Amino acid sequence: MRLDDERESQNVEDRRFRRGGPRASLQGLFMIWPLIRVLLQTKFGWAIIAIGVGAYLMGFDPFALLQQGPPQTDVHQVKNDGQAVFIKKVLATTEDVWTQILPKYGTRYRPPVLVLYRGATHSGCGFASAQVGPFYCPADQKIYLDLGFFDNLARRFNAPGDFAQAYVLAHEVGHHVQNLLGILTKIRSLQQQALRKGDKVKANHLQIPVELQADCLAGIWGHYARGHLEPGDIEEALNAASRIGDDTLQKETQGYVVPDSFTHGTSTQRMNWFLKGFRSGDMSQCNTFSQVNL
Repeated sequence: MRLDDERESQNVEDRRFRRGGPRASLQGLFMIWPLIRVLLQTKFGWAIIAIGVGAYLMGFDPFALLQQGPPQTDVHQVKNDGQAVFIKKVLATTEDVWTQILPKYGTRYRPPVLVLYRGATHSGCGFASAQVGPFYCPADQKIYLDLGFFDNLARRFNAPGDFAQAYVLAHEVGHHVQNLLGILTKIRSLQQQALRKGDKVKANHLQIPVELQADCLAGIWGHYARGHLEPGDIEEALNAASRIGDDTLQKETQGYVVPDSFTHGTSTQRMNWFLKGFRSGDMSQCNTFSQVNL
């Protein structure tokens, strides 16, 4: 993917080399425990504690104020910086594309914030770790990404290539588009109804059209970003979509497939919906919810 002359998105929060994280927050808690004990003795103190907890859950770490000194760096910084520059440029292209497209469907595009982190961090959706992979949090409208995931994508999932990485980010941006359109809220309500009835299978299956539509929206981004593509890029994206399909992942990890536990769709479905978006460039072609009453 050619992005040499493209701008970098400014909607990025880089936590990779910051002192802090869950361990530092725990240390901070011990440091201010005497103050907390005093606050617990009054209603006003309880209110202050509640505000602090709320801020932490929304993605702000109050204990970061206790950290002193410049951000930490290490030998991984040089490697990751080139990758970070690339992913920031990809994010900028998604901003350009969706700022033009979404108003045609009656919604103004407000870009998400991309949070780059290492190992673990906090999010508006709770604790985030590299093990869960990239994800979008509707609560704070941020995308969380540990760049180390791309090493796993290439080595563990056998899906290398810069456009494979771009596809992953575009998929998460697709979830942000769904959030702006109110789709995620509706699906979450239906999932909660299913879970209250004890129907976990239905709750899982309700997630599948969400993920497949995000693939289709990633394809739409690719349609409008074609001027940046190089030979083999689409194949990289399709390979990545195939390698992270539910059926493929389950076959490789446990040797058999359990369709009732699917949450993202099969490899074939993921590839087909990406291609549908890429070929059409039309959001009306991304209706993966034909069997879901929204």
